[in-house]
Amino acid sequence: MADQQLISLVDQMTLEEKIAQLLQLAVPFFEGTQESGQITGPMESLGITDAIVSNAGSVLGLAGAEEVIAVQEAHMRKNRLGIPLLIMADIVHGFKTIFPVPLAMGSSWDPSLAERSAEIAAREAAVSGLHVTFAPMVDLVRDPRWGRVMESTGEDPYLNSEFARAFVRGFQGDDLSGDLNRLAACVKHFAAYGAGEGGRDYNTVDMSERQLREYYLPGYKAALDEGVEMVMTAFNTVDGIPATGNKRLMRDLLRSEWGFDGVLISDWGAVKEMIPHGIAEDEEEAALKAMEAGVDIEMMTSSYVHHLPALVREGRVDESLIDEAVLRILTLKKRLGLFERPTRGADPQAEREILFCDEHRQAAREAAAKSCVLLKNEALLPLQAEQRVALIGPFAASGDILGPWSWTGSKEDAVTMEQGLRSKLPSGQLTVAEGCGVSTMTGRQLEEAMKAAMEADVIVLALGEDSEMSGEAGSRALITLPQPQLQLIQHLKTLQKPMVAVLFNGRPLDLHGVLDEADAVLEAWFPGTEGGAAVAALLTGEVNPSGRLSMSFPYSVGQVPVYYNHFNTGRPKDAPDAQERYVSQYLDIPNEPLLPFGFGLSYTDFKYGDMTLSTDEISPDESLEVTVSVTNTGDMAGEEVVQLYIRDRSGEVVRPVKELKAFRKVQLQPGEQQDVTFTLTEQQLRYHHSDLSFTSDAGEFDIMVGKNSRDTETRRFRLRK
Repeated sequence: MADQQLISLVDQMTLEEKIAQLLQLAVPFFEGTQESGQITGPMESLGITDAIVSNAGSVLGLAGAEEVIAVQEAHMRKNRLGIPLLIMADIVHGFKTIFPVPLAMGSSWDPSLAERSAEIAAREAAVSGLHVTFAPMVDLVRDPRWGRVMESTGEDPYLNSEFARAFVRGFQGDDLSGDLNRLAACVKHFAAYGAGEGGRDYNTVDMSERQLREYYLPGYKAALDEGVEMVMTAFNTVDGIPATGNKRLMRDLLRSEWGFDGVLISDWGAVKEMIPHGIAEDEEEAALKAMEAGVDIEMMTSSYVHHLPALVREGRVDESLIDEAVLRILTLKKRLGLFERPTRGADPQAEREILFCDEHRQAAREAAAKSCVLLKNEALLPLQAEQRVALIGPFAASGDILGPWSWTGSKEDAVTMEQGLRSKLPSGQLTVAEGCGVSTMTGRQLEEAMKAAMEADVIVLALGEDSEMSGEAGSRALITLPQPQLQLIQHLKTLQKPMVAVLFNGRPLDLHGVLDEADAVLEAWFPGTEGGAAVAALLTGEVNPSGRLSMSFPYSVGQVPVYYNHFNTGRPKDAPDAQERYVSQYLDIPNEPLLPFGFGLSYTDFKYGDMTLSTDEISPDESLEVTVSVTNTGDMAGEEVVQLYIRDRSGEVVRPVKELKAFRKVQLQPGEQQDVTFTLTEQQLRYHHSDLSFTSDAGEFDIMVGKNSRDTETRRFRLRK
């Protein structure tokens, strides 16, 4: 269908039909599903008629090939002009085969792995009838109290941008129209949703435009540059205006400056939420402001369908704005081939063959193993074949390791820690006890745990948060492990036996009571369907840990936000002439995080040679080569993540003490040495100045290479202009 045909189709539509295309409704409104007609609670108050449903443009949360086919066919019979529905859902880190949560994927420092995970998620979702996924989330995060940090890839704009591109490539592929195994991606949440005050979900965001552009916008722009089809508005305010009604953010920046011509969708209920935000008196004003801001699809509120017709007829909204929005939606439907094939890739037979297949599970297992981060190891791991192991903790036999946004995944399908270790250890060498619940403990649980531990050579603790403790609306003010788990550690510590802690969680935690008590600590995050198998392979040395933190772990929640690329102050604590008291510091805790960005251990050791620079001065049209030799000095093959940072010594505005500019994963055999070379250009030295121009400054720069953001070697060069 040519563009002119789409324009002709819009011309044939009544005003009410056009506005209904801008409405997204949940499954119960549509004929053909088990939930059909179950419209209760808030959904009942939307005032949605059968006529509106028959002209609605999209459905939220529908999956399953047979139901999708039934819904689409029923809709096509009712829709006067035969316009198909868009089927959308949150496919965040897997469909049926669940991969590690995005924060864990970020800790793999392997964008190709993320791309593969998105490709598999798209394949499973597409064969089940879906067209669009609400992913990737690229919100920069600096506050682990916020539950949705699990859905981000971390605190660094460069690393986030690399993963944003990878996820979009994986979901959409190269030929969205022809490849029925792909989905349209929707980058979210525009903008700065991760910067909510106090780490509280849906909360206020207030920052300068320079800060917004420098740190929070790059991830979204990277997704757009990769061709993402949709953008979702954020719940939060931006410069005092909720994003969903923020014309300057959406029309001026997203549309005009960045040239985005795809579909812009609100988050769930966000249009109507402008009323409690305090910028709309009622739903009519909310509809007016959202349309003026350029929101094409209203998700799960009905302000558009109830109020835009009158606003157009009264001349307060130009009908051309409605036409533009409808045309963007129809263009996406055309791009997905829905006019020719409304059910697109939905295929019940293929669905049975593809979902949760061995190939996909193997990929999930590899992703989980590469996402885990070894935080501590006092010569305890890997476990030895002859050791008797007591596996203790609330996650020892739990399938609750998928994490939030594992919508169609099943805890019953998850490989548990117990199952994973039983497959690796000789028969009879594993004893399992719960020890405590996630947030509770009984005397019997503790007694069984102590007995199991006394009969073992080594204790493996399976600890963490349950999946409801993070994710959307999962903010926590105190981010330690729940007290019963800390008490369990203390009781077991009295036995003076070697102890490993494996952590399942969706955020960086305050690890006091864990990191200082256990002999080894493995951060497993929420590792997905194959989590238990991946963790067992790591604990037994079948796989060497290679993950590195993409978000700092705080020493105390009192430091938050704490992140590596912070500014210096006029009175830095580490200055050579610093006073003892009158410097920027806490009196009771360190300034530094407990574990820095980029940190992670291995079962082998990597030695860095001296860094060399090809020159100590470059001009804007020249580049600088940075070379460092890395040697595996241990007796086990391993992967090292070599990280390159810079610091602008004197900028027009204050610059961070470190900025990640490049990284390289290298696989080295025992004794093997490899030269790792990075090429640095003037473009990588640019930043947003006080007038928001994006340029570089002549002067001195530090260049730092090392194994994490803390442990680096430094050289200096100059940019001349």
